[in-house]
Amino acid sequence: MSLGVLVVADNHFIVRGPRPTPEEALLLARRWTFIEIGSGIRATDPYGPWQVSTKEFRENLTWAVIVAGPPAPPVAALLAELAARGVPIETLPPAPRPAENQPQ
Repeated sequence: MSLGVLVVADNHFIVRGPRPTPEEALLLARRWTFIEIGSGIRATDPYGPWQVSTKEFRENLTWAVIVAGPPAPPVAALLAELAARGVPIETLPPAPRPAENQPQ
């Protein structure tokens, strides 16, 4: 099982599982970023083949996906370390924003 980092702006998750596709990364970010009241979701609940892990060695990280940024300074430092080791880091393009004041 591989180990990676899913970065969502100021937040990040250490994830056990395969490197997600861009669509899967967005789904995971939504799943783990927003709290669903009454759902009983914990950080360790599995979602497909992925699971948030709370205690890992950074040397074992093999992928990173940035869903939204910029990352917080400590996460940016971790990403720089990973890049220096040759770990692939994918940055997803920002989601398009709805146009404001469009004529109807």
